[in-house]
Amino acid sequence: MRIRIVDAFTDRPFSGNPAGVVLLDSWPHEDWLRAVAAEVNLPETAFAVPTPGRDDADYALRWLTPTAEVELCGHATLATAHVLYGNGVAPGLLRFATRSGVVTTRPDTEGAITLDFPTAPLTPLDIPPGLAEALGARPVSVHSPGPAIAEFLVELADERTVAGLTPDIGRLGQVIVTAPADDPGSGYDIASRCFFPAVGIPEDPVTGSAHTAIGPFWARRTGRTRLTGRQLSARGGTVRMEMAGDRTLLTGTAVTVIDGALLAGPGQAVGSQLT
Repeated sequence: MRIRIVDAFTDRPFSGNPAGVVLLDSWPHEDWLRAVAAEVNLPETAFAVPTPGRDDADYALRWLTPTAEVELCGHATLATAHVLYGNGVAPGLLRFATRSGVVTTRPDTEGAITLDFPTAPLTPLDIPPGLAEALGARPVSVHSPGPAIAEFLVELADERTVAGLTPDIGRLGQVIVTAPADDPGSGYDIASRCFFPAVGIPEDPVTGSAHTAIGPFWARRTGRTRLTGRQLSARGGTVRMEMAGDRTLLTGTAVTVIDGALLAGPGQAVGSQLT
């Protein structure tokens, strides 16, 4: 069985956010999916199965971290679409049935891929006790982007503060931090970082789904419908955003870095620790 490792939201290998991509004919046992995701040990591994019986979707798509299944994942969707377009399976629109509804992807003429995702709801919150201490920085504002995205979207004072964070990971659940870019000429408008230890990812390198909250948040502040975000992880990556009402369009590129064989197929036994 074939498996690819794809770096998403980047045009260079060994940057952006790596995702495993496994294309299947049908769904195997749940334990096998979890075992593969744990073995690959990347922020997410995507599993896709064709859905010939559905009129609204071409594939069913699931995303698993090494420890949990997530509701929405941008970079692994981008990686999956990158693989399918590279295979010549579909030249244009791809529709994926997910736990967050049907999401779509479409390639452009320059090699980028645009994801059409649901816009995250943003609910203002009081600053939770202990959050500033856990982050090591005082929030300017805090919002809830909904459970499919994160526990908190935290606005910080400036990009320098975002870049310099050394949070107490053990005290965080799922937190997005963001601030405007310090330099308007830097090529991006917004800086961010994402900490998701609750699902086994201490810091996510580049988080597409987070930008369904980051984009609308800053669109309200700036009055702009198109923005570019830069995630300031060690690997780094860039997400272009366009706000379209209850949908947010996320555009980026991807690079396949490993194309290999998964020798332990779905029919093989899975260790008892996963059952």
